[in-house]
Amino acid sequence: VAARLFWWLGGPDPLDYVSMYRNIGNPALNVPEHWHYVSFGLSDLYGDNRVHEFTGTDGPSGFGFELTFRLKRETGESAPPTWPAELMQGLARYVFQSENTFCSGDHVSWHSPLDNSESRIQHMLLTEDPQMQPVQTPFGVVTFLQIVGVCTEELHAAQQWNGQGILELLRTVPVAGGPWLITDMRRGETIFEIDPHLQERVDKGIETDGSNLSGVSAKCAWDDLSRPPEDDEDSRSICIGTQPRRLSGKDTEQIRETLRRGLEINSKPVLPPINAQRQNGLNHDRAPSRKDSLESESSAAIIPHELIRTRQLESVHLKFNQESGALIPLCLRGRLLHGRHFTYKSITGDTAITFVSTGVEGAFATEEHPYAAHGPWLQILLTEEFVERMLEDLEDLNSPEEFKLPKEYSWPEKKLKVSILPDAVFDNPLH
Repeated sequence: VAARLFWWLGGPDPLDYVSMYRNIGNPALNVPEHWHYVSFGLSDLYGDNRVHEFTGTDGPSGFGFELTFRLKRETGESAPPTWPAELMQGLARYVFQSENTFCSGDHVSWHSPLDNSESRIQHMLLTEDPQMQPVQTPFGVVTFLQIVGVCTEELHAAQQWNGQGILELLRTVPVAGGPWLITDMRRGETIFEIDPHLQERVDKGIETDGSNLSGVSAKCAWDDLSRPPEDDEDSRSICIGTQPRRLSGKDTEQIRETLRRGLEINSKPVLPPINAQRQNGLNHDRAPSRKDSLESESSAAIIPHELIRTRQLESVHLKFNQESGALIPLCLRGRLLHGRHFTYKSITGDTAITFVSTGVEGAFATEEHPYAAHGPWLQILLTEEFVERMLEDLEDLNSPEEFKLPKEYSWPEKKLKVSILPDAVFDNPLH
């Protein structure tokens, strides 16, 4: 399936084409016959800078990966369905527009049947393709990430625990994926309905490991309630006030890296470094041995800009849509109580909110000044005692079906307010 008009000629689809193969499977491994889809376009196909900057043969080609998908072949089906190609184009558009790459173990909240049917398969996990190994091309290295369709309950388990753990469970259930993680859009039961013991394994994993999801793209915003209104008579303040606060390149890189490393288990609870090597505006160096600190030679040479200096705040108001708000208990219980951090990065602007525990190194929020901002990036440091109290007060976030918006939570003595608001608030740039 080819794009009608290539991206580099002004078309809407980033993938030049998607190839579809009939795969006979492997009866000895209980792998059924299926359709195998492979994307072309996230990696560099040309080497002449028309789409991706050519950075040499040793680094990643383009974004460094292509997508694959395995769909169970229905009896009597002589040609592969083409809807997976459009699904891949949708994911590729997200990568091209956000410059966020995908990694094995990542999840994608899709909130709709992948094939626009009535199927329960409405979200995706990503993993290494079981047959396709990384390849060295004339324009760099390409890895292959396979899309795996999952039910809502399986997505939530991946968020609460981790994607790799759920992928392992899916591999043990033939009808839910099996060893090659083949998606069956007609699957009507979750793995927890098929085998109730699997829920116990997830619950034990959450209790032991916490969550290794360290960030999400979300609908969120924050206000500085302690900030005095701009003085209309001060022309310089008016000038600054009318400038939209934007994340600096290094802040953006650090938040991206937090999100990118979200489904990797880190040995130390640290915010990622800001001196990572950049390629195509993305950080492709994922080695765990990299220096784990915010201190770096390059950061020492940065001259603080007046508009992005770190500010200590007295009082803050956090705003989330319902889906993002539902992840706050995960953030608190699965991340902060395990000495880690969690970042919400706005999908509609530069805003970012990072919650940190007292054990996280490299944060600019401290116990003395628990609310601190660097431009539009807010960090909030929460003590274990306060996290426990918030979890009690936010218990109804675990029952979204009983929710009425807007909803507000307040801790006056901590000068903290959290609001759960309708999506429309975040779709309006003047919110």
